[in-house]
Amino acid sequence: MTANVAVETTPEIPLWNDPSHPVSARVDALIGAMTLQEKIAQLYGVWVGASANGGEVAPHQHDMEEAVDLDALLPSGLGQLTRPFGTAPVDPALGALSLLRTQTRITSANRFGIPAVAHEECLAGFAAWGATAYPVPLSWGATFDPDVIRRMAAAIGRDMRAVGVHQGLAPVLDVVRDLRWGRVEETIGEDPYLVGTIGTAYVQGLESAGIVATLKHFVGYSASRAGRNLAPTSVGPRERADVLLPPFEMAIREGGARSVMHAYTDIDGIPSAADEKLLTGLLRDTWGFDGTVVADYFGIAFLKTLHGIAGDFADAAGAALTAGVDIELPTVKTFGAPLADAVAEGRVPESLIDRALRRVLTQKADLGLLDPDWSPVPPAFAGADLDDPDALRGTIDLDSPANRELAREIAEKAVVLLANDGTLPLAAPRRIALVGPNAAEGTAVLGCYSFPQHVGVQHPEIPVGIELPSLGESLAAEFPDAEITVARGTGVDDGDLSGIAEAVDTARDADIVVVALGDRAGLFGRGTSGEGCDAESLALPGAQQELLNALLDSGTPVVTVLLAGRPYALGRAVEDSAAIVQSFFPGVGGTRAIAGVLSGRTAPSGRLPVSVPRGPGSQPVTYLGARLAQASEVSNIDPTPAFGFGHGLTYTTFAWSGLTVDTEQASTDGEFTASLTVRNTGERSGTEVVQLYLHDPVASVVQPVQRLVGYTRLELAPGESRRVRVTVPADVASFTGRDGRRIVEPGELELRLSASSTDARLTTRVTLAGPVRELDHTRRFHAEFTVE
Repeated sequence: MTANVAVETTPEIPLWNDPSHPVSARVDALIGAMTLQEKIAQLYGVWVGASANGGEVAPHQHDMEEAVDLDALLPSGLGQLTRPFGTAPVDPALGALSLLRTQTRITSANRFGIPAVAHEECLAGFAAWGATAYPVPLSWGATFDPDVIRRMAAAIGRDMRAVGVHQGLAPVLDVVRDLRWGRVEETIGEDPYLVGTIGTAYVQGLESAGIVATLKHFVGYSASRAGRNLAPTSVGPRERADVLLPPFEMAIREGGARSVMHAYTDIDGIPSAADEKLLTGLLRDTWGFDGTVVADYFGIAFLKTLHGIAGDFADAAGAALTAGVDIELPTVKTFGAPLADAVAEGRVPESLIDRALRRVLTQKADLGLLDPDWSPVPPAFAGADLDDPDALRGTIDLDSPANRELAREIAEKAVVLLANDGTLPLAAPRRIALVGPNAAEGTAVLGCYSFPQHVGVQHPEIPVGIELPSLGESLAAEFPDAEITVARGTGVDDGDLSGIAEAVDTARDADIVVVALGDRAGLFGRGTSGEGCDAESLALPGAQQELLNALLDSGTPVVTVLLAGRPYALGRAVEDSAAIVQSFFPGVGGTRAIAGVLSGRTAPSGRLPVSVPRGPGSQPVTYLGARLAQASEVSNIDPTPAFGFGHGLTYTTFAWSGLTVDTEQASTDGEFTASLTVRNTGERSGTEVVQLYLHDPVASVVQPVQRLVGYTRLELAPGESRRVRVTVPADVASFTGRDGRRIVEPGELELRLSASSTDARLTTRVTLAGPVRELDHTRRFHAEFTVE
C-alpha cells in the first residue's frame, strides 16, 4: 500500500481540489457538479467498527437501525464514519490501518474522491481501546483550572489526529439542574460560568490539535423533569437564556468550536432538532456560528418515533434540514432514500440540501480533505510498512507516560476534601481497614463514556487495555509499612447486607477505616451513574448507607471516600466521619491521587462543581436558586446543602484581608476594580480558589441570590501572600429582562469574594448608574483576575 494521494487527478486539477482558490468557490463548483444523490450522501454517516486485523471497517448494527450496504452507498460518497475506534476493542495501529483502508475505498468509489470525516467520542479521553482514561468532566469542573483542561484536550486531540480521526463529540456543556440525572458525570457542574470557562478551555485544546470540537447537547437536555434521561423539560425562556445558553455562547465565541450537536429535548413542544429559531435564528443568524450542526444519534428519526411531529422519515428529514441540522448521525436512516424521495416529490426543496452541503464541504475543505495532496495515511504511520499488519500491532501508544502524568495531575487537582476533623493527613497508620464496594475495583475510577465501561464491558474476554490500580493497590503503595485489610461489606447496588458484620469486625481491629463508596458507571440501567442510569433519590445506592452507618458505630475513625458520578446525601456521615473525600470518576490516576491526599503527599485543592445535598429527596436544587428556593418557615423541606458549590478544604489555612475598590460607582457600561490580599497562614503549601459571586438585591425580574462571575487559583507557600486584583465589568451583571432582551440595570450590587457559595470572606457594595443598557452575545463574559 502506498502513502501517496488517494485521489487520482488529471493535469488540470478540478476547481474544488485546487487550494489556490477560495474555499467558497471550490465548494460552489463541487456542489454544481454533484447529482442529488451525491449531495445527500455527504449529509449522513455510517456507524462502523474497525477490523481487528487491519482490514476495512464493517458496518455496526444497532437495534435502532437497518443493515447498511456499503457497496450500494459508497459510489455516491459518504459524509461521516461513526466511531471506527469506539465500537469494538481493536489494537490502535490496526484500527488506524482499518480506517486508512476504508478511506481509500471511499475515495476510490465516489466520482470526486471525497473522504469521510471520522468522528469519535472523547468525553473523558479518546474512547478507543488502550487510550488513556482521563477524569470525567465533573472532575474537570472540580479543578477550577481551565489551563490544565486545555492541555488535556490538546493531548486527546493529538492522539485522535494521529490515527486519522477528524471530529470529537465533546464537550458536554449542559448545566446540571437535577443531580438525579444519570449524565451528571458528563457535565462540568451546576454553574454556567464554570461550565463555560472550563468547557471553552477544552474546546480550545481540542481545536488546537486540528480536531473539530462538537458542543452538546444544544440545548436544555439536562433540565429534564425528575432528572430522567430523554424526558420532557420545563424551561422558561429566561432560564434558557441566562443559565443554559451562556456556555455555548462562550465556547463558540472564545473557543472556536466548529460543530454543535442538537439535543434530544423538546422545549415547550418544539424539539431541538426541528427548532429553526434555535439552530438557525439564534445559533447562526445571531451568534454567527458557521460550522456544522450534527444530529444526536437517531435524533432526526426521533422527530417521528418519539416526538410525533413528523408523519414519516421524509417529513423528519425535511423538518431537521429546515431547522438547520446538516448531518444525520450515527447512520443513514432519514437522510437517505426518504429524503431523496421527498425532494423528487417536491416536499423538501433541494436548496435546503445545498445549504447543509455547503457547510459540510466547507468543513471538509478546511480539514484538507478536498486538497489534491490529501492522503489517507495518518501521521502515526509516517514511514511505516503498511503491507505488514502484524508488524504494526502495538506500535501506536494512546496511553503514553505523558498522558498518564497529565491524567494524574488533573485527578489530584480534582480531589475535594469535604470535611476533616484533623485525622487527615494520616500519620503512618499501622492497621488500615479498607472497606466498601469500590475498595478493590479498578474500574471504579471510570465514567460511562470511558472505553472500558462504554464498550469493553460487552467484550469481557478482551483485557481492559490500560492500567487501573484499585484503591487498595494504591493505598498499599502509599503506606508500605501498614497492614491493610480489605472487606467488601456490600455491593454498589445489590442491597446485600451479609458482609456488613465482617466489615465492622475488620474496622474494630484497625487504627483507621477508609470506606470506599459510590457508583458503578454504565449505560441504560446497567450502572448507577451514566447515560440512562438516573436515580430516584440521592441516597447512596444499594446498602451503602447501612454499611457506612455500621462503620461509624464501630468506634474506629472513618474516612469516607466517594468514587462517584454524582454527589450523594451521606446522612449522619456528614457530622460523624473523621474526614470525607469526594472524587468524581478520576480516571487512570485517580486512586493514586486519592491515596496521596490521604497520606498528605498531595495537598487537596479541588472544589465542588456541584453542591452535595443534605437529604436524599430535595431535588431539583442548585445553588443558583432565587430567594424562594431557600429554606423557609413555610415549608418543611430544607434544601440547604451539606456542602455548597465551590466548597473544598485544604491542609493549610488562608487569611483574606485588605479589600479595596477603586470606585464605588460606575456607569452601566463601565467596570469596577477590587483588590484583596490572600495569605497562607499555615505550615504547608496549599491552593486557595478565590471565587467572585454577584448579588443583585433589587432587579426588574427575579434573580438568583448569587451567581459566580469569576475565579482564580492561588498556590501559596507557607507565609506567602499575594495581592489579587479583579476587574468586574458591568456586563457580568446583565440578565434577560421582561421583554426578552439582555440588559444591565442601574442600581446597587454586592460583590462577594468567597471561598465557596456558602463562605463569603469579603464583601463590598457598589452601584451602577445611568440608563438601562442592552447587550448581546458579544458582551464581556469575565471578571478578569490578575495576581501580583
